[in-house]
Amino acid sequence: MDELMRGRVYGADHDDPDPGPRPGHDYRELVAGPLDGLLLDVTGWTERQLEEPVALPTEIGAYGAGGRAQYAPRSGDPRRWDWRGDTR
Repeated sequence: MDELMRGRVYGADHDDPDPGPRPGHDYRELVAGPLDGLLLDVTGWTERQLEEPVALPTEIGAYGAGGRAQYAPRSGDPRRWDWRGDTR
């Protein structure tokens, strides 16, 4: 868990002096794709939301500004979410 907690949180401001995880929050590690290695804050998400794929806005994916990177929970390891591709 220590290794996971050293990552940068998705959506953190690039100028944030402490872009890492916050105590009391729940995170999922994004694996592969444009957001590889970032942590997604899922604090307060329902069990159903934690089982469904997400499309996260990103400017560094295949479609640039306005694009989204799709991630879904990994079967057998739901703390890691695998990249499924980019979309507009």
